[in-house]
Amino acid sequence: MIGYLRGKLASKAPPVLVIDVNGVGYEVEAPMTTFYNLPKLGEEVKLFTHLVVREDAHILFGFASESDRLMFRTLIKVNGVGPKLALTILSGQSAEEFHRCIHNNDTQSLVRLPGVGKKTAERLIVEMRDRLPELGGSSASAESGETILPAIAAQPIQEAISALCALGYKPQDAGRMVRAIPAEGKSCEDIIRLALQGAAK
Repeated sequence: MIGYLRGKLASKAPPVLVIDVNGVGYEVEAPMTTFYNLPKLGEEVKLFTHLVVREDAHILFGFASESDRLMFRTLIKVNGVGPKLALTILSGQSAEEFHRCIHNNDTQSLVRLPGVGKKTAERLIVEMRDRLPELGGSSASAESGETILPAIAAQPIQEAISALCALGYKPQDAGRMVRAIPAEGKSCEDIIRLALQGAAK
């Protein structure tokens, strides 16, 4: 098991990034909450990781903090929630918002996330309620012990739409979400953040 990766950020195209560790490029899938706090390309980054082994692939998932990784690992234990859906949930809501949904039995907010239907939302509330205390309430990147600078480099609007599609949104919905915000001149991560915030309303 790979516990964490520390190296230079070689590329980022949400939800996939590549970390160069001593000349080896590790492809990692990460939630948008991690992308929001990535440093500039070429700078050092540390991500806590979880390896999913399938018959056809080994997929490495990365997180800015151990609490986010713990949340991911807890989510994939829920019946009907796989790694991709867990990544979507972590991208669409902060840990605090998710905790609030669980405590308040707020299925309406959960079903706004792509791939989460009413039955899945109800299952999340039932199965996650007893597990929340062990997760803690914060997902701040400071827990990782790293100083992570925000990403500044601008990315095309189309990359934000592609990232939303990768998170489970239909292409037409992703395009509509991006068109609904003043996206011009903003970074890819900022566009996605604003689009997800708009979708949650």
